Amino acid sequence: MLELRNICKIYNPGTVQEICLFENFNLSVPEGQFVSVVGSNGSGKTSMLNIICGSIAPDSGSIILADKDIVRESEHRRARRMGRVYQNPAMGTCASMTILENMALADNKGKRYDLRPGTDRRRVEAYKELLRPLGLGLENMMNSKVGSLSGGQRQALSLIMSSMTPIEFLILDEHTAALDPKTAEIIMQLTDRIVREKKLTALMVTHNLRYALEYGDRLLMMHQGGIVLDKAGEEKQAVQMDDILKIFNEISIECGN
Repeated sequence: MLELRNICKIYNPGTVQEICLFENFNLSVPEGQFVSVVGSNGSGKTSMLNIICGSIAPDSGSIILADKDIVRESEHRRARRMGRVYQNPAMGTCASMTILENMALADNKGKRYDLRPGTDRRRVEAYKELLRPLGLGLENMMNSKVGSLSGGQRQALSLIMSSMTPIEFLILDEHTAALDPKTAEIIMQLTDRIVREKKLTALMVTHNLRYALEYGDRLLMMHQGGIVLDKAGEEKQAVQMDDILKIFNEISIECGN
């Protein structure tokens, strides 16, 4: 169970650009739930993910994970339990290193390093088995620099790497936004498979409303640091595209757009 309790976050406090994004924001995500999050720009979607991961700190409030408040826990310690895939495919991998070296780093996340080689050749076949189902040919490119890969290949690799070690949460921040439609579909199918097979709790921010409806057990819509729509299970399945567009239009009119 992940809980955000009474989260407050103010950007640029004491200046003319002061923005109170979150004020007593609360969210509870049960273990194993796949949540799709939509909302307009500035609604707080990515800030919420950053607060969960520890990239930014809330001004007040608690983040409860497995009955423990982790709000003061560092980002790198939280990363031992969380995998994250970013919008930019370049952010989840190291361009100057090979596929093998990148996967070896991910394979050793949270472990102590010593003077042994960073890559274990005995693990190469296991890495290839992870890559082969993608159908992108990455299993035949283990010694290729990741910087030479296409955006889709790199994002697929990032997704595999994010879940190589035992994690509890998968954080997805617009992870298909930079991809062409065909590749985005491959990444979404891979995402769904990983979440189901590993029984992960997942939070996916997306601007693709079809993906938000098609994938996940729960749908959240955010606006100005609050949740304006929250549907799970059968209620989510009953939500139609027109329902979401209607709320977006109402918000747009409210904001004077």
